[in-house]
Amino acid sequence: MVDAFSLLLLCQLAGTVISQAAGLPIPGAVLGLVLLLVVLIIRRGPSPALHSTASGLLKNLGLLFVPAGVGVVNELHVLRDNALAIAVAIPVSTILGLVVTGWVMQFMARGEA
Repeated sequence: MVDAFSLLLLCQLAGTVISQAAGLPIPGAVLGLVLLLVVLIIRRGPSPALHSTASGLLKNLGLLFVPAGVGVVNELHVLRDNALAIAVAIPVSTILGLVVTGWVMQFMARGEA
């Protein structure tokens, strides 16, 4: 289990180091996942220990959201002070994102025809 957890942390650390050193706009955790994928492809799948460790982490993933939830509750006064801006920004950005996605999809579909 320690070896498997070390592999996960090492991949994340390597991804972060590469991202920071190269000045890439990709988060280090994403690069770490790509490195882990490469390792798993080379090894032809996860070892039983890595599978067990990853499964245990995924089963308790919800606990990792507790600090974020506490942060939101601690900053409720900020949310309350900006409620109107937030209430406008969320639907407007959602609609704008859908419209732009539709335009891009139509543009791409025309290129294939």
